[in-house]
Amino acid sequence: MQQLWHSFLAPLLDGLRYSTLAGYAWAHPRLLLLLPVVPLLFLLRELLAQRRPRLEVAFVHGQVRGHWSAGLRFVPDLVLALSLAFGIVALARPQRTDERIEQTGRGIDIVLAVDVSASMELGDLQPNRLEAAKRVARAFVRGRRGDRIGLVVFAGEAYSVLPPTTDYELLDEELGRLRLGMVPADGTAIGTALGVVTNRLRDSPGRSRVGILLSDGENTAGSIDPLTAAQLAHAFGLKLYTIGLGRDGTVPYGRDELGRPRYVETRLDESTMRQIAAAGEGRFFRATDERALQSVFARIDGLEKTEIRLTRYRNTHDYYRYYLYWALGLWLLWLALKNTFLTNALED
Repeated sequence: MQQLWHSFLAPLLDGLRYSTLAGYAWAHPRLLLLLPVVPLLFLLRELLAQRRPRLEVAFVHGQVRGHWSAGLRFVPDLVLALSLAFGIVALARPQRTDERIEQTGRGIDIVLAVDVSASMELGDLQPNRLEAAKRVARAFVRGRRGDRIGLVVFAGEAYSVLPPTTDYELLDEELGRLRLGMVPADGTAIGTALGVVTNRLRDSPGRSRVGILLSDGENTAGSIDPLTAAQLAHAFGLKLYTIGLGRDGTVPYGRDELGRPRYVETRLDESTMRQIAAAGEGRFFRATDERALQSVFARIDGLEKTEIRLTRYRNTHDYYRYYLYWALGLWLLWLALKNTFLTNALED
């Protein structure tokens, strides 16, 4: 008896729940549009019955009293309507699909190290270097598939904002939150930033591990020499790409008290950036405007693209039988009720 309940009766009753019906996928969902037609059929029958000749029976006023049992004559119609409705549901073929995805090929693990020091406010990239870098980095992230990407920020110190992850929406939000001054200690600690990148990637299971450093200055803070940090990263199997942001020379930097543009002298330590990339078997890129920055990320994207093949296996289970059982059971019940006192012989 218990086996009968679990294998047959329980699924029959569970199929009547709204949550169960809402959880189905339907092989022929348009057939469900026929459900409102069922009550219309009974309404049409009633309208046609009005046009048939009737046998008039006269009763003396007050001799016939209403009784609740008079409503029982609608029971056969209700049973028939439910049988038709369950039949329509069965024809629509409710299903559930179990999907299993197998991934062939392992993605790349990437960590972006973004400079948020005060010099990133310079306006040779619009509206400033940091905002331009954020826009292009976010576009780069949206173009990856299957790769885990992390985020490190640095100024006078370096912090890991996000470990390598495939949650690209979260990464996009974190990139959008980057701002000038979010690292209290000012300066440019390139060596420290590379150390944090190495810590994040050295135990990574990725087929390839890549660090991308975006900075606009020379190393002025931190206790780790950038070249030493790059060599350490290479020893752990990391590949390093360095991107030098902005132009050398006089560039705009905000406005003075009278609203006039201010200019400052700036210089990128290109030699060190090249040495870092060479030590990490990567490449150095110079981005003096946003178009060049976009080109840099496009080239890195091409160099480090990984082919990820997804194989989907679907196993579909049909549940129409349970609703067909309801339809047949209620149909047989309707036929049985037709031979009882509940049926009005004069109407039939």
